[in-house]
Amino acid sequence: MKVEVRNWQNEVVGEVDLPEEVFAYPRRPHLIWEVVKAHLAGLRRGTHATKTRSLVSGGGKKPWKQKGTGRSRHGSTRSPLWRHGATTFGPQPRDYAAKVNVKAKKGALKSALSDRLRQGQLVVMESLEVDSHRTRELLARLSGLGLAGNKVLFVDSHDNLNLLLASRNRPELATADALHLNVYEVLNHATVVFSRRALAQVVEVLQS
Repeated sequence: MKVEVRNWQNEVVGEVDLPEEVFAYPRRPHLIWEVVKAHLAGLRRGTHATKTRSLVSGGGKKPWKQKGTGRSRHGSTRSPLWRHGATTFGPQPRDYAAKVNVKAKKGALKSALSDRLRQGQLVVMESLEVDSHRTRELLARLSGLGLAGNKVLFVDSHDNLNLLLASRNRPELATADALHLNVYEVLNHATVVFSRRALAQVVEVLQS
């Protein structure tokens, strides 16, 4: 399938042939859900913790003798039964990462990109190089492309420093390296804009 290639002036400067095994991939909602869930789980730090009775300070002395007081027996004031005591079965540091195989990740990404292409929300640019790091100039270029106000994901290389600097202080704009593109980033933005070289890299990875 053929897709037009544009420049920053919104002029058609060529076309690129997209392989159907990547960009005509069937919809796989459940597969996408599994991969996105694993991705978000991997972002969790998992450093939450509550103190068990061995970690709460104090409580080493038996509060009163075992017998003869008429009160129930206790061995520590840091028992979970007491105020200022420990927490029973509270959260402890853990790793939330979930294993998803490479084939599933590639399938989910192909499904997401295919959906973006079918909806007309995938744009291919000859180059995403910009002359300035100023956000104002980047927004003017996006306005010329008809993408002003949209959530846009630029897929190029992290070496494109000007693009990174110009887009990083706008919440609706984001950049991604072609070799580290993931499904969550694609789904989280209304429009995905590829440079020609980034598109070639993504296709090469997804076809392997």
